[in-house]
Amino acid sequence: MKYGIAIFPSKKLQDFANSYRKRYDAHYALIPPHITLKTAFEINESDMRAVTEELSSIAKETPPISINIHKVSSFVPVNNVIYLKVDPDEELLSLHEKLHAGMGYFEDNREYSYVPHITIGQNLSDDEHSDVLGSLKMTEIEHEEVADRFHLLYQLEDGMWTVYETFRFGKDC
Repeated sequence: MKYGIAIFPSKKLQDFANSYRKRYDAHYALIPPHITLKTAFEINESDMRAVTEELSSIAKETPPISINIHKVSSFVPVNNVIYLKVDPDEELLSLHEKLHAGMGYFEDNREYSYVPHITIGQNLSDDEHSDVLGSLKMTEIEHEEVADRFHLLYQLEDGMWTVYETFRFGKDC
């Protein structure tokens, strides 16, 4: 079974992202707006208890994370993805590294350098990508919030992602 790890932002930010995603993101119905911490990976069911214990330990070592968004950007020319750029907060980058450290159950499965973001458009033609990105770059965005948890997700047979378990940041949890 495929698993992933992500932070879901506040409802306010999800609503803002979804106002674009429903038009420009083919995966709109498969997963809510999110910040990917670890892309899809496999876990044996027999290892789930150890995996969740390791994630719980990582969460306890991680303070709440500031999520700051000030612009729209794109991964062009690698691919035609448009996203809300999340400022690379030190705690966010540290958490991402811990989830790819190769220790325990979390091997390094990264294909690209980590760019924290929330996808709002993908699988667009070159012309549509250029038009949408040009329009969105003129949109003024100022959003700040604090994330206090991350989620282990799993993928259902129909392609949808759902939460397996939630892990709260900080020693008090």
